[in-house]
Formats: sequence, structure tokens, C-alpha cells
Amino acid sequence: MERKYNLNDLALMTGFSTRTLRNYLVGGILKGEKTDGVWRFSDEELDAFFSDPYVKEGIRIKRNGVVYDFLAGNGRTGARTCTILDVPCSLVTANRISAFFCDKMNDASGVTFTFDWHKGFCRVILTGDAEEVMKLVRAYEDAKFAD
Repeated sequence: MERKYNLNDLALMTGFSTRTLRNYLVGGILKGEKTDGVWRFSDEELDAFFSDPYVKEGIRIKRNGVVYDFLAGNGRTGARTCTILDVPCSLVTANRISAFFCDKMNDASGVTFTFDWHKGFCRVILTGDAEEVMKLVRAYEDAKFAD
């Protein structure tokens, strides 16, 4: 069964606020289905959204901002890490990877997650507490995503 993403999942992946995502819905850039007051998005709808040039540039800016903020390190306490996973994969596998991290982020504290898929590879950026990030990376490796 295909996983349906909600606005919070999409906000996690893109770094956009839910308000911005709602504006994309109003503007027709993001398409989904509203059931029982909750927006849900299929893999195909997310692929179309991520492929939009305007959205793609916004995601690139947000993604770069996450890395820049990590490097700036203002007010940092404790061991922190920034991990970038570039995974060559199909859209189907990319969607499984994004669903995996969206689900795992519910239990991860102090970790920032972004996701992007473009032309045969996905990029996952995790920043935050080193122990929490490494726990997520180990769980990803144990999940063995493959095309």
C-alpha cells in the first residue's frame, strides 16, 4: 500500500512552513487530497511538486541554509553533526527512503531532516545531536533500501 504524506511530513522534507505549503495548494503548485480535514499527498503528487522549478529552487535554498546554519554553529552545545546522504535510486526507492525518515523523525529529538529527489538520486540531510543523527543513519543502513 502506498504511503500518503501529510503537510507535516512535507514540511519536514522541504523545510517549508505548513503555511507556505498551504499557499502552494491554493496556487495549484501542490496538489493533494483533503480527507477528514487532513491533506494527504501521493508519491506522484510529491514528484510533481518536487519537479516544479520554483519549488526546486526554494528547496535548494532551504537545504543550503540547513548546512550553512550548521557550519555557523552559533550557540552550539555538545557534539553535533551534519550528514548528507546522496543515494542513486529510482523514484519508488526515493519515496520509501523519504517515508522512512519521516516516520523516524517522530522519535528523533534535536535533529533536522531535509529531503530532495532529482533525476535518479535522492539527498537526505540530517543535522543535530551527533548520537541521534548516527542512530538514524544506522537505522537507515539496517533498512537496506535498494532498487
